[in-house]
Amino acid sequence: QVQLEESGGGLVQAGGSLRLSCAASGRTFSIYAMAWFRQAPGKEREFVVASSRTGGTLGYRDSVKGRFTISRDNAKNTVYLQMNSLKPEDTAVYYCAATRAVTSTYYSDRMYDYWGQGTQVTVSS
Repeated sequence: QVQLEESGGGLVQAGGSLRLSCAASGRTFSIYAMAWFRQAPGKEREFVVASSRTGGTLGYRDSVKGRFTISRDNAKNTVYLQMNSLKPEDTAVYYCAATRAVTSTYYSDRMYDYWGQGTQVTVSS
């Protein structure tokens, strides 16, 4: 089993920045990729970005390219999401996820075995 715990959410004005963290514990050696998803009120959960175990970025959602950056510290089993130039439409609960599968469909939430509890990000206009 793998446990994921997010932190770093909060309220920020448009144009501001936040950094989310996701700490993994347990059988972390089994993880291939980690990702961030988000879910806004009344909307389906959507992919944001994913990173492989080696630290390579697998892909970003188009709307966050150039503004969000994923990074990971394998020594700490932690993945970070640096979010800059935040917009009100980025408001959502952000979830960290991990998968054991080596997959090309890293953007699909069905591929992920483990999920964090989520952290709220609110961007005011």
